[in-house]
Amino acid sequence: MKDLFDKKVLKTKPENFSPLREKLHTIIFESETKAGKLFDVVLLIMIILSIGVLMLESVPEYYTSFKYLFITLEWVFTIFFTIEFILRLYCVYSPKRYISSFFGIVDLLSVLPSYLTFFIPGMNSLMIIRGLRLLRVFRIFKLDTFIDQGNIIIRALHQSRNKIIIFTTTIIILVSIFGSIMFLIEHNVNSNFDSIPRSIYWSIVTITTVGYGDISPTTPLGQFVASIIMLLGYVIIAIPTGIVTSAIIMDNNRKDVNTITCPNCMKEGHDSMAIYCDRCGHEL
Repeated sequence: MKDLFDKKVLKTKPENFSPLREKLHTIIFESETKAGKLFDVVLLIMIILSIGVLMLESVPEYYTSFKYLFITLEWVFTIFFTIEFILRLYCVYSPKRYISSFFGIVDLLSVLPSYLTFFIPGMNSLMIIRGLRLLRVFRIFKLDTFIDQGNIIIRALHQSRNKIIIFTTTIIILVSIFGSIMFLIEHNVNSNFDSIPRSIYWSIVTITTVGYGDISPTTPLGQFVASIIMLLGYVIIAIPTGIVTSAIIMDNNRKDVNTITCPNCMKEGHDSMAIYCDRCGHEL
């Protein structure tokens, strides 16, 4: 088994992976060096500026007065992020793994909208997705505490996934049943409950305690059922919170992490004393 594992690790780095690509990887994906931190700070500034321009562009008065300036800036940002994305693909061992990772998908989606506007007008509004890239601020400025706490929440959600799935399925069943019951009770005397899907919508709004008030029962029996759903909603709210909270309390895997990104599997954040990636075993 050990031989197979070692063989797998040896095959991860391409034979033609040049020192230039290694250096680019250190600068682009890590913040342990001055060049890496400078690159990430410039990247953050560009992201913030692009989001700001996008927001100002949505104001009709500003767009009318500075239309061509907005268009020019939009393409300047798009070209910058496109070049950055290509460099990221160039300096990783496996471009496929990078593209399929969370930040890989976000990086791709941050440049696609501008090009899609040639085919679908208005798609540039989706460039707000670039805001997700600001999550790198925790890694860039070595806010290890925030990274660690974020990892705890992620682990808690992962550990609670089966309970959350069961809970969500139960809620879906409940709102479907209550919605159908309300349709039977109200549809003959209340035009708002004109179909089961619309009644289920009311049930969802009620059981989640949102209460828009756009639909409400008028019959005594309907109001009685609605009261039960409302009270049930308060009980249900506490369940997912308790599930995740208990998982967080039970978490005993806190680690001091650094900003190193594995060039093989793209996992970000490792134990400060780690020499190998704890996901794929590649040397860091």
